[in-house]
Amino acid sequence: MPRVTAADDALITTFGRLVEAHSQLGKQLGRSLEQQVGIPHTWFEVLLRISRADGGQVSMSALAQQVALTGGGITKLLDRMIGAGLVERVPCPTDRRVAFAALTAQGRDTLGLAAAVHATDLRRVFDTFTEQDLRVLDGLLDRLRHARIE
Repeated sequence: MPRVTAADDALITTFGRLVEAHSQLGKQLGRSLEQQVGIPHTWFEVLLRISRADGGQVSMSALAQQVALTGGGITKLLDRMIGAGLVERVPCPTDRRVAFAALTAQGRDTLGLAAAVHATDLRRVFDTFTEQDLRVLDGLLDRLRHARIE
């Protein structure tokens, strides 16, 4: 009789499937954005988050936290996006130590194109899901986003 261990826990398998789905979809969606728009998926996420921020700008530290990068990582990423003409740094009027990221006109245009491509791709991914499936999935993902192990 095979020995059952903690590694056989069904939740470990479930989480593994979530990680695999994220990885596979991320690669496919990212490849599509690269081919059709010329930007990596991470750039799309940054453009989207800046566009949705209050006043169309977000602090570097908040942006780093939202896209799960270090302060140095977001600085390097934004330097490349600034070089591509998509983003600009805007100094904080009240604190010289703080800089905000904002979209340029080219960044807004690129975001519009990328969002259209991404939405089309996502419609293909979720084509077999019913509206109820999507509501349930959204609810479950919200619960996971707020889950804590502390």
